[in-house]
Amino acid sequence: MKAVVEVGGKQYFVKKGTVLYVEKIAGEVNSVVDLDKVLMCNGVSGRPYLPNVKVKARIKKHDKQRKITIFKYKPKKKYRRTQGHRQPYTMLVVEEIVVK
Repeated sequence: MKAVVEVGGKQYFVKKGTVLYVEKIAGEVNSVVDLDKVLMCNGVSGRPYLPNVKVKARIKKHDKQRKITIFKYKPKKKYRRTQGHRQPYTMLVVEEIVVK
């Protein structure tokens, strides 16, 4: 089975065993989360979501992405600002797609 799931405002194409790196989700490591915003499953799409389909995924870890550097400046004005950012994420492994 294959599905398209919406998590954190983004859409992901998943099947059993897929590893996803998504926006941080609240939950403990090794706990199972149900992703119920399924847009499409095996070619059948919903409006906007399929009501009887869920994707079960296990949280493998919470971490931060590598650091990016934001640098702003204005020429000829001696204005320079440097800032760093590390976005938190959650690593999910899809265990199964459940159709009721």
